[in-house]
Amino acid sequence: MKSYQDIARRCLKDEAAAVTALIKNIDAEFDKAVEIILQCKGKVIVTGVGKSGHIGVKIAATLSSTGTPAFYINPLDVYHGDLGVIAKGDVIIAISNSGQTDELLRFVPYIKNEGFPLIAMTGNPESLLARSSDCHLNSHVSAEACPLNLAPTSSTTAQLVLGDALACALMEARGFQDKDFARFHPGGSLGRKLLTTAQDVMRTTDLPVISPTLKLGEAILLISKGKLGLGIAVADGKIVGLITDGDIRRATERHGAAFFDIPVEEVMTKTPVMVNAAAKVEEIVTLMHRRKIHAVLVVDEEKHLLGVVDSFACGE
Repeated sequence: MKSYQDIARRCLKDEAAAVTALIKNIDAEFDKAVEIILQCKGKVIVTGVGKSGHIGVKIAATLSSTGTPAFYINPLDVYHGDLGVIAKGDVIIAISNSGQTDELLRFVPYIKNEGFPLIAMTGNPESLLARSSDCHLNSHVSAEACPLNLAPTSSTTAQLVLGDALACALMEARGFQDKDFARFHPGGSLGRKLLTTAQDVMRTTDLPVISPTLKLGEAILLISKGKLGLGIAVADGKIVGLITDGDIRRATERHGAAFFDIPVEEVMTKTPVMVNAAAKVEEIVTLMHRRKIHAVLVVDEEKHLLGVVDSFACGE
């Protein structure tokens, strides 16, 4: 008997081969499907039965999150009220490996009678569903990865990746950017970085503010208490410099025991990195990486200190 690992490797190889074989099926019909969706004035309705239906749910979710309003309906429910969600300007994507699924075929006359564009995704270009469609996406696979060649495995993987390919083409066509993705995923890490500002995450209390004339021996205590690894030198209410743990370490190596009596202003950075409160977290992360620093100061127009944003607050 083959080991479970051998079975898993064979399954992965079979499904990978099925996906690779799909490349030759990408033709003018794919272009037509993209254009139909781009011209859609409404939403994309994805439908399918069984395992193809589960793939349809994922495809609809992917389209919706990448700039193409879409959702899934079960064709079994269509004649029990769900027809009401389909409106003028919508496009239908119907998924069926055989292209002969009864529940979908009963739905087709309504689609055609109402004039909705129909994109079929099947593994049989000669099927009734394929021939009834305005364009056909060929998801044919030579065999299932299932040892019995019965359970939908390679065929559903093929449908899934064709849906992803469609979403990617639409993203390119629409000029969909990371900021657009963030609008649809505000709760994700990318959305947080692109939509959140310095004002939302900056620390504003117990800031390690020190005088530039303070001796380093005393400054260390305040910097340690601040737990940010830095001290902000302020004079006359304005920022005049920044001293970090690294600055202190280098001063210790350079001056030895005399280090404790050296004023902060002699070792501080006099041009610290500062941003305004409206700066996006994503911009701040990029800035910190480029300058190889772990924190930035948030200031107003007159360089008054408002807060500190460090890499931890940015989710780094």
